[in-house]
Amino acid sequence: MPEPDNRHVVTLEINGTRKTVAVEARKLLVHLIREDLGLTGTHVGCDTSQCGACTVEIDGLAIKSCTVLAVMADGASITTIEGLTDTGAELNPVQAAFHEHHALQCGFCTPGMVMSVRQLLKDQPNPSEHDIRHGLAGNICRCTGYHNIVRAIESLASKGDQP
Repeated sequence: MPEPDNRHVVTLEINGTRKTVAVEARKLLVHLIREDLGLTGTHVGCDTSQCGACTVEIDGLAIKSCTVLAVMADGASITTIEGLTDTGAELNPVQAAFHEHHALQCGFCTPGMVMSVRQLLKDQPNPSEHDIRHGLAGNICRCTGYHNIVRAIESLASKGDQP
């Protein structure tokens, strides 16, 4: 329901914590996450849904948060890269595989890539190299050439270690 200053109240669960925020109707979810909630692990790369750097899980599905208005997330459960581990805890299996196989360089794409890989492995627990490359088609990495990213996912899938 619009507030007098043309803002809308959005209540969502983010990384297990319930939050209520007043936002403009045109605000993108990625900006709510970064600016209003201070969770800067979700990156803004292109604002056109091409790069995948802003990928988060919304109600268990990997979604590019630059394609969702914040008001559309009212009532949703959202997991960002920060929600995968507690401070000081072990890395999430996808993060650990990326680390082990040197599947990152600058790290800008990594949060969105990790969130997308989690979805890929939920959908296809034992993907082929072709499946992996196809599954990552919506994520752009300018540094690694994808070779080590693919190897990290193959290794993770071969262990049956689900994210």
